[in-house]
Amino acid sequence: MDNSRRLGPAMGLSAGQCQLLMSLLLLLTRVQPGTGVAAPEHIHYVPQLSKDTLAGRLTQSTFTLEQPLGQFNSHNISDVDTIWLVVALSNATQSFTAPQTNQDIPAPASFSQRGYYLTMGASRALYQGSQASSQLRVLRVGNDTHCQLTKPGCNHPLPGPGPYRVKFLVMNEKGPVAETDWSNDTRLQQAQELPAVRGPQSPGTVVIIAILSVLLALLLTALLAVLIYTCFNSCRSTSLSGPEKTESVRRYTTHLTFSTPAEGSS
Repeated sequence: MDNSRRLGPAMGLSAGQCQLLMSLLLLLTRVQPGTGVAAPEHIHYVPQLSKDTLAGRLTQSTFTLEQPLGQFNSHNISDVDTIWLVVALSNATQSFTAPQTNQDIPAPASFSQRGYYLTMGASRALYQGSQASSQLRVLRVGNDTHCQLTKPGCNHPLPGPGPYRVKFLVMNEKGPVAETDWSNDTRLQQAQELPAVRGPQSPGTVVIIAILSVLLALLLTALLAVLIYTCFNSCRSTSLSGPEKTESVRRYTTHLTFSTPAEGSS
């Protein structure tokens, strides 16, 4: 005898009414408290960092995840549903609220206010297969430096060291369908400052610095002397020319005057 037949006589309800009551109870167990919206199906899967020794597995703005292969085979998930990756700060996971429509999907531009955003939307056809495949299949979070921060799904580089946590969220046009567990904390690499040299310098170092300083001074003096000598010789060998003055020379012709003897009259 099922539960509806047991509850029927006890509550004075008919079999049909009990069946309806049980259906309502099952529906209420999937409704999120205070929202009136059915809660998404829970998938028991924890996103993992890539186990392969990849270059750039963890950087100052990206990290690499294993693809969740074979995790979205539930009958509630269809091939047209979008599987999003939720990226959140560790202290913002408790306040995360799944968007109810595609228009409500948070973009990276709101990350500083919300503490989370959705990125890398894909269909479950991308995640079919098994981890035993020889093909390397990973997801690199924060790998797109050219996408717009205001565009939903933008995989922009992460703004700080974290720590971050991620999970996968399946959505259709009606809202969230299924979701996985949150990952463990992931901290990105941080730039390290070079240690400063402290303490007095050794006597040998001081002697070497002094010798190099003297040699440098001698070299500069020699170069200056060569420069002065070259300029001096160049100035002496250059002839200075001025404007030519044209003079006119007058020539005088000397006319000799001869006196003619007077002719005598006879």
